[in-house]
Amino acid sequence: MVNDEGMNYTVCLLERKCICGRFQVDELPCPHAWAVLKSKFLMPGNYCSDYYKPNSVVMTYDVPVYLLPDQNEWNIPAHIAEEILLPPKWKRPPGRPKKKRDKPFSELLQPKNQHSCSICGQGGHNKRTCRNAPRRI
Repeated sequence: MVNDEGMNYTVCLLERKCICGRFQVDELPCPHAWAVLKSKFLMPGNYCSDYYKPNSVVMTYDVPVYLLPDQNEWNIPAHIAEEILLPPKWKRPPGRPKKKRDKPFSELLQPKNQHSCSICGQGGHNKRTCRNAPRRI
């Protein structure tokens, strides 16, 4: 049990677990596990995953890396070699996209849509406010 700023954390060194969860996820001793290891004079390296040990890091880079041949020796198919790749015509502007589109001038000159009643067909009102609607009994 480790007390850290008023919170109690339980650490199990045998299972390599801590209530905070960092010991299990990172496979490295969390600060609470470090406190327990220091108090018991144990080596923290024994509680680290093998992935973090020097031998594993060296084995990662042990695989040979082969260089590419000279560009003159590359075997490129003709249909790819003939293709011309150009940069994009325009660049996307920074910032958030606009919510409304820019209307052309011709669209601005047109009259706005007039709503018409679906019962009588006249404009200026809808079927809810229609005076010509048949009354319900």
